[in-house]
Amino acid sequence: MANPKVPRARPGFAARALGRSGELSILFVAVILMIYFEIANHDFLLTRASLENLSQFIAPVAIIACGEIMLMIGGEIDLSAGMVFAFAPFVMHFASEAGLPVILAMLCGVVAAGLVGLFNGLITVVLRIPSFVTTLGTLFLLNGVTLVISRGTPVAPPGTERFTAYFGAWGYSEIIWALAIVVVMHIVLRHTRWGLHTIAAGANPIGASEAGIHVNRIKIGNFIVVGMLAGYTGILEGFRIGSNDPQAGGNQIMFLAVAAGVIGGTPLAGGSGTIIGGLIGAAVLGILADGFTLIGVNAFTFNIILGVAILVAMIFNIHVVRLARRGGP
Repeated sequence: MANPKVPRARPGFAARALGRSGELSILFVAVILMIYFEIANHDFLLTRASLENLSQFIAPVAIIACGEIMLMIGGEIDLSAGMVFAFAPFVMHFASEAGLPVILAMLCGVVAAGLVGLFNGLITVVLRIPSFVTTLGTLFLLNGVTLVISRGTPVAPPGTERFTAYFGAWGYSEIIWALAIVVVMHIVLRHTRWGLHTIAAGANPIGASEAGIHVNRIKIGNFIVVGMLAGYTGILEGFRIGSNDPQAGGNQIMFLAVAAGVIGGTPLAGGSGTIIGGLIGAAVLGILADGFTLIGVNAFTFNIILGVAILVAMIFNIHVVRLARRGGP
């Protein structure tokens, strides 16, 4: 008599369980860090200025991380997001100068950012160029275009005081936008076909394609998403600061967004990831940056801790993915 088959845990269930474990782990780290910095300096959480600074660090990183996570789950990455961040506000500025209402000018900026994402997606998918190379080229191209059209000079964003307050000028408006976008993207990833197909395309692109999933369409769509989110974030930041700077954002904001995704449980290998984890990852980065500043630690130490955090998170994530795909330990 043949031996009965030993039932195995469903990979989907294992992946979800391990994903929640990763979110809880990084949330625990965030809480411990908050407690430590609050003990070290009582101004960390108990003053309005400190809370605003923390929220204003977390918000742009979390919004761009939502798009980067969708790409990373699908096995791609966008290095040009930081330059889209700087480019979109100038499209909005020139559209407003041409006579469009501010809200339509904003829409022009976001659409232009989405077109950059479309360009990245088509080059990557149609010409089969690695997204790392494609978006590295777009990074320099877009930086040059932004400097040329702006002549390297910052400009004031359009709009009335009340209008700009809704879109970043008020201290907490940007974090409210970030939380709303995180909720929407979490629903998209976990409860829609688009999200499920993104996960499938990253985990097994050949199998996903054979199952009827339009892998290329999914990837191009996610490039558009990250472009639009990066552009919108740049517009929000311009309203918050009161100036659109052609040198704003850059590689720093993009790498922080990718780092937030990785720390939050999204491996660069693709196939799994979590939007909520990206938000918590952004919060951890914000807590570290703000906490080090308040207790007087050298700012360079932040990069050391960030590098260690990314390496540890990547090692952990790689093993999590292996366990999930085997259905358990």
